[in-house]
Amino acid sequence: MNKYKEIFGVDISKDVFDVHGSKSGHDQFENNASGFKSFLKRLPKESLVVMEATGYYHYRLTQFLHKQNIIVSVVNPLSLKRFIQMKLAKIKTDKSDAKAIYEYGQINEVPLYTALTNVQSKCLQLFRLMDSCIKKRTATKNKIHGEEVLDIPSKYVYRSLKRIKKYLDKEILGIEKKLLSLVKQEQQVQLTLLTSIPGIGLKTALFMIVITDGFTKFENSKQLCSYVGITPTIRESGSSVRGRSRISKVGNRKLRNLLFLCSFNACKHSKACRDIYERIVNKGKSKKQALIAVSNKLIKQSFAIAKSGLPYDEKYVSVFSK
Repeated sequence: MNKYKEIFGVDISKDVFDVHGSKSGHDQFENNASGFKSFLKRLPKESLVVMEATGYYHYRLTQFLHKQNIIVSVVNPLSLKRFIQMKLAKIKTDKSDAKAIYEYGQINEVPLYTALTNVQSKCLQLFRLMDSCIKKRTATKNKIHGEEVLDIPSKYVYRSLKRIKKYLDKEILGIEKKLLSLVKQEQQVQLTLLTSIPGIGLKTALFMIVITDGFTKFENSKQLCSYVGITPTIRESGSSVRGRSRISKVGNRKLRNLLFLCSFNACKHSKACRDIYERIVNKGKSKKQALIAVSNKLIKQSFAIAKSGLPYDEKYVSVFSK
């Protein structure tokens, strides 16, 4: 990493962002145009700015720096979280987070940021809107269920919640249609390739393309599996020697749930997936664990096909799936 004159770790929040430089130490700026300009004045040429992917907050600063020809890296929050946990940091502040991000960028060969196209930017905005609508719909469903179990439910409240759910259903469907239209503009070939995989439907293929920016955000399928949250983790505590293997509870829940549903069809129509399922069940593991393993397989197949540009072939083995 000596090719950079200075490395900066940035921890960004709603109102401010904290910066730790390898030579200049800690500083803090306002998260607005004025703060961006002040930070830019401090940056030497050939610097590297590393920050965590934090949704809306990091996007504006990233785009600003990229337009000013500053080298930027946006790192996976899960990878960064594990790095901080390995350091056994007991005190968590914005200042310490900025330093941890700097250290992560100093030690690791971090991916360099490339600006999003207009289509990618629109897809990202729509995806976030859809995620917000889905959360609201889930909360509304829970409230409807709560009304249903009451002895004397309020008819007005119940009908109002039903109308809200109907509205959200319509909005989500509209967003999905718009997303599909946008993805087809730039990724029609990849969309067709992914849906050639037994078990992968149009919605799952669409979500994978949007979340991964056409599979450019991840270097290998293991990173994508980790991001989705279907890599097994072992939990050990107290006097226990072996913990029970379970999937990570972090990651992209929507895509994880879609892949889990896809695994049912994959077992029906793909010999490779069916063999995995039967082998795990025959070992005495639960059916859920077997389906999670199939979901993992589907991600590896998707990654391999997206990178190779070749349609699904059950007999083909790709180096990209590793």
